[in-house]
Amino acid sequence: MPTFTATPVDDPAARDLLAEYFAMRVSTFPGHTYTTVFPDRPVFEPPAGVFVVVTDDATEDTEAHPVGCGGIRRVDEGPLGVRYEVKHLYLRPETRGRGWGRLLMEDLEQRAISLGARELVLDTHHTLEAAGRLYETAGFTAIDPYNDNPNATRWYGKPLAGG
Repeated sequence: MPTFTATPVDDPAARDLLAEYFAMRVSTFPGHTYTTVFPDRPVFEPPAGVFVVVTDDATEDTEAHPVGCGGIRRVDEGPLGVRYEVKHLYLRPETRGRGWGRLLMEDLEQRAISLGARELVLDTHHTLEAAGRLYETAGFTAIDPYNDNPNATRWYGKPLAGG
C-alpha cells in the first residue's frame, strides 16, 4: 500500500518526481511544446496548498521509495466559494493499474476540505486519456476554463462536501 506524505515541493524527492513528470509531458505532448514551470514552495504550503509525495511501502524484498506526487493549491474563488486546484498528479509507470491514482485523488480531496475548499478544480490535456478517466470516475465534471494554461484543453470541477 502507498503512503501519502505532505512534503515541501522543493524537497529532493518531490523535485525528482516533478522532473520525471515534466520530462514525460514534454516527450509526449503534441509538438513537444509543453511549458514546464517548477512550482514555488509557498504555493504548496498550508493554507495556500499542500504537496504530497507517494511512497511505495517497504516489503520483505524492497525498501520504501517515492513513486509519485501531486498537490493542491488555492486559486481564485469560484461560484461555490473557496477553490483549490489539483496540480502535478504523477505516478511512476510501474505503479499504475493498482488504484493508487484514485487513492492520491482522495487524499488530495480530503486535504482540500481540511483547508476549507468548497470546490476542487483541475485542467488537463485531452491526450491524457487515463487521467481523464480517473478524474471522471473521481466525480469531476467538465467546466468552463478557469485559467489560460497553454498546456490544457480540458477543465474539470468537483463540488466538495464539508468544505
